[in-house]
Amino acid sequence: MFPIIPANSVTASFPENDEGIFGFGWSGGAVSMTNLVSNAGVVATDTAGVGTARYGQGACEFGEDEGIFGYGTTGSYVSMTNLVSNAGVVGTDVTGVGTARRGPSACSYGDDKGIFGYGDSGGYPAYAMTNLVSNAGVVASDVSGVGTPRAGSAACEYGGDKGIFGYGHTGNWGNGYTAVTNLVSNTGVVASDVSGVGTARYTLMACSYGGDKGIFGYGHTGSYASMTNLVSNAGVVGTDVTGVGTARYDGAACEYGGDKGIFGFGALGPSSAITNLVSNTGVVASDQAATTGTTRHELAACSFN
Repeated sequence: MFPIIPANSVTASFPENDEGIFGFGWSGGAVSMTNLVSNAGVVATDTAGVGTARYGQGACEFGEDEGIFGYGTTGSYVSMTNLVSNAGVVGTDVTGVGTARRGPSACSYGDDKGIFGYGDSGGYPAYAMTNLVSNAGVVASDVSGVGTPRAGSAACEYGGDKGIFGYGHTGNWGNGYTAVTNLVSNTGVVASDVSGVGTARYTLMACSYGGDKGIFGYGHTGSYASMTNLVSNAGVVGTDVTGVGTARYDGAACEYGGDKGIFGFGALGPSSAITNLVSNTGVVASDQAATTGTTRHELAACSFN
């Protein structure tokens, strides 16, 4: 017999993206070039930049198969955004909405929307406000912040349709490290602080993996770090996992291949183009030879397609 399915039942579907993109950053000056990531985790050579060169921005997915870069600094703080099509093409500048700032993080939620959160614009304490991104890539005005104001945090999706902001610093760059996290519901509501798990640090990276889990990695603790912390499909952050690969900070991370992730670029004194692949079980691989892409840090990344 065939199973009887109630008429009102809905089977959750959380499509995962196959490709990724690293973009913008600092390489002796602000840059706007991008590097596509294939569904096998291969990073392509530089694509000529579109939009205003800047660094210290965030990026996330929206609309199920597109992405958005937003905020950052050119030397002056900005709130402009650049959309990424489902073919990985970056669009021209869109006039910014919300408070101009550096060091926000961003993630998707609700299956097809996104959220930018936190950051600073030179004054402290930093911000805790957020800006929602619609499934058409439209950024909304500031939402009053929830949780500890900070910059240099990271964010990723978990549970298929929810997100998490974590870690960062609460004082002028490099002061007041924290490991606090804030969960984001599937309607974009940010929850109050959850006590931090793992080593407090800032300017780390995060991405989803395995379809419904996440991972925080690398960062700065007062020295360069390479440890990681896994995020369960219920948004619970695990204790430190011994780091794999070169310790560094100010890199970026995104999903690729539907259920895997990649950490890339970052600073370890000089800027780098190192990448580390993340398996669909959250295992981080050793350094990939940096053969493509301009070395840089304070960039952002998201998945698409």
